[in-house]
Amino acid sequence: MIRKTPAPPGASRRHAARGTLGLAAAAVALALTTGPVANPAVAAVAIAAGCSGAEADFNGDGIRDTAIADPEATAAGISKAGVVHIVYGGGKGNLELTQEAAKAGPSESGDLFGHAMAVYDADLDGCSDLAIGSPYEDVGAQVDAGRAVVVYGSPAGLAAGKATVEYVQGSGLLSGIGAEADDWTGYSLAAGKSQAGVPFLAVGIPGEALDTTVDAGAFLYISGSTTVTAAFVTQETATAGAVPDVKEPYDRFGAAIAATPTHLAVSSPGEAQAAIPEAGAVTIFSHVLTSGSPKPLSVITQDTPSVLGACEDGDGFGTSLAAVPYRAAGATATTESLLAVGIPGEDLSTTVDAGAVQVFKLDAAGASTELTWIDQNVTDVGGTAEPGDHFGQRVAAFNTAPTSTSTATNVRLAVGVPGEDAANGIVDRGVVHMFPMIGPPGASDKILEPGSEIPTPAAPRQYAGMSIGGGTAGLYVGMPYGPTEGRAVYLFPWTISGTGGAPTETFKPGEGGLPAERNTFGTVVR
Repeated sequence: MIRKTPAPPGASRRHAARGTLGLAAAAVALALTTGPVANPAVAAVAIAAGCSGAEADFNGDGIRDTAIADPEATAAGISKAGVVHIVYGGGKGNLELTQEAAKAGPSESGDLFGHAMAVYDADLDGCSDLAIGSPYEDVGAQVDAGRAVVVYGSPAGLAAGKATVEYVQGSGLLSGIGAEADDWTGYSLAAGKSQAGVPFLAVGIPGEALDTTVDAGAFLYISGSTTVTAAFVTQETATAGAVPDVKEPYDRFGAAIAATPTHLAVSSPGEAQAAIPEAGAVTIFSHVLTSGSPKPLSVITQDTPSVLGACEDGDGFGTSLAAVPYRAAGATATTESLLAVGIPGEDLSTTVDAGAVQVFKLDAAGASTELTWIDQNVTDVGGTAEPGDHFGQRVAAFNTAPTSTSTATNVRLAVGVPGEDAANGIVDRGVVHMFPMIGPPGASDKILEPGSEIPTPAAPRQYAGMSIGGGTAGLYVGMPYGPTEGRAVYLFPWTISGTGGAPTETFKPGEGGLPAERNTFGTVVR
């Protein structure tokens, strides 16, 4: 099981032993495809009429839209089926995206539709598309096998144009891979466009069993716009070169995924290092494909040379990941990346599960250089490391100027600390830390606290920091737990200096046309 992490309502911790995969190990490495590998020339596809090409613009009007998941919401009268709320920018209205509205089959109890989300332009028409994971979707008799869907944007909005595409093991593009109980397909998602201009979607399957290796994990790499390929990648895959690790029980390879146009990072937070269980690891891939499969480049652990710290029982290195493009001074192209790795189970001396974050620079070949270690004991970093803080349970990052020289001003990092107690003794209230991703982390750090910068009254077990994400609009902080009246999503600018720091926009159930139901509103925001 996943240990040393907070368990807010709705967080699943099931890792039961399962039957064999039913596929030989050699077959696990296969690449599935409906045609030849996608042609990089798709980057030249013209923007469709009525689509702007702007980031996260689902209806093509040139204004950023917002997707807010409530994976435990009631849909079509079914409890915990899950709903994704779409708020169209510029006051253009809202869409309650159930599985029925997404034209992706019926809602079922416990699907948790919206557990993961990613935004990208899957068909390169200039209208953004939304990938949604429901890892607890039953596939036939296989309970919690999971699936991911891509809902296409159009000038009329999401699910009003091209038909939704489903990625389900055992059917369609994935017909060569059998679905099993507790695979959790769609547990994590990352998407974007490679340096070659090809759209990609990575789908985590951390519960995948390989033969008798329980919860070894895997991910799907889906590439292309018109011709689409899909590869099923495990720690034994050798299609594009050997993955620099081996499968083991409870690795949970694919539990977290992050990507830039150059790199793909895939974590296995349950990875054992020698005799040390659940130390964790992160594997780096490029978007260069062989038979649809991405090229493995390197693996990072806390025992990797020149990496600070050491592998310890329950660290969970890679529980969370965030990546942004990086351009060094004088560079003529952005071919490097910055990667933030959350280690919420990190012990600091005798402070158990205080947590930490490590920031790495990845060169074009995937070699890593550690830039920063961040915890609450680092000089000038606000707060104090305490047992059970779980600093790094979530991380989010953004480069506000990806084609310019990367600096502490334009490359920003947010860290969730959901186990942080308030000074007045409110247990697990949680906070969000904001840092520069380059240079001394305490130089311009800012803490967002419930009852202060986050305008939700502080309460026990709010777990602030369990939901963070963002883009050009800023940093979204979701508050899906704690008292129901406090459930909301707040948008903050990426750079906040001095005191204060009020949100620039608020999304709250029952306001602005949003439904009043607020089960876990804001669990994921994109």
